[in-house]
Amino acid sequence: MASQVRLRLLPHARCLFDEPIQVKVAGLRSKQMVTMKARSTDERGVVFSSSATYRADGSGEIDLDRDPSLSGSYAGVEPMGLLRSLKADTLHQYFFKNKALDPFTVKFSVHEEEGRVLAEATNERILMGNGASRVSVKEGNIRGVLFIPPGEGPFPAVMDLCTFMSEKRPSLLANKGFVVLAVPVFSDKPGNFEKMHLDHFEEAVQFLQQLPQVGGKGVGVISRSKGGDIALSLAAFVPGVKAVVWINGCSANVGIPLYYKKQQILSPLMFNLNKMIPTESDANIIKYAVHNPLEEENKGSLVPIEHSMAHFLFVASEDDLNWDSKGYMDEMVERLKRHGKKNFDSVCYPAAGHLLEPPYGPHCPSALHGVVNFPVIWGGEPKAHAKAEVHLWKKLQEFLRSHLSCDATETKSKM
Repeated sequence: MASQVRLRLLPHARCLFDEPIQVKVAGLRSKQMVTMKARSTDERGVVFSSSATYRADGSGEIDLDRDPSLSGSYAGVEPMGLLRSLKADTLHQYFFKNKALDPFTVKFSVHEEEGRVLAEATNERILMGNGASRVSVKEGNIRGVLFIPPGEGPFPAVMDLCTFMSEKRPSLLANKGFVVLAVPVFSDKPGNFEKMHLDHFEEAVQFLQQLPQVGGKGVGVISRSKGGDIALSLAAFVPGVKAVVWINGCSANVGIPLYYKKQQILSPLMFNLNKMIPTESDANIIKYAVHNPLEEENKGSLVPIEHSMAHFLFVASEDDLNWDSKGYMDEMVERLKRHGKKNFDSVCYPAAGHLLEPPYGPHCPSALHGVVNFPVIWGGEPKAHAKAEVHLWKKLQEFLRSHLSCDATETKSKM
């Protein structure tokens, strides 16, 4: 039987991380029940797995684009369900895939009811397409990684403000025709920062503007979480920032005083950890621990985006349990409208959680928080969260392209 069963990954077993694949099985008995499994190991050596039960059609075939999972890690028709439902045996594990040069490798397999393997195939999901380049940058106060698309350009320039260094999103954006500089908000332990200097991030903006491959004068900034308020501050205070994608961040400067040109420009919005909500899984909901930025004593932390000429894309998940992203977004939209501004777009995902990432990676409902240093609940209904990631990935690229002037024709992603 094993030699007759075929497991195919279409159109190719090797693809970009953000591309879907079609999983098909042939050669089974008519109406045969089988278990489909996926397995992958992250960069820290943690094994993630998923499984789902399927029934073959009358011809002995299964097509995950068409057929529903009857039970397992998910139920219903989900073509990429085996990927988004990958999880570790232990709680609070985030799938670390942060290095652009190493592929995300997933082993798919088909098992009969007794457990015997009938067929296997390996999906190699790469972050850098053919011709894209990666360069470490250590210049002045900049500690980052630069990704350049194939070709001569000119290309639009984007700074990816990740809370901690991750090459996943910036490398994938380079495949789409953007020059991207990945810069972490925290290059050291957050507790070692008594103040944050906006000048250091301004250096990164200027670095991008001076690159020969970059077209146009403006730089885009994409951010999430703590990176969100740094991105807003760049738009409000630093010339050259033309477009900002703010994903599940805060409207105020969180946690650390922000300085620019040797003067404090924003006070820190602090936390009250007594307002955390513990859960049975030993992870905490910290959404309600953040002080209200609209209270009089906290207004010095609000980022004055109403003074910015940049264009904003605000993205908020209503099930973000890290903080009140939807509330912060609504406040910023209302403030800009009050000032007669129309330089913004907003999108809300009702059942998505905090960690909106490029699509087709494993959903992470809870994990160790790098700033507070204990496990937290990120939120998100898995299927809806995965759908939000697919939608946002396309939307943010369209937004950046439309607001970053560049003479180059759109560069297609290449394998």
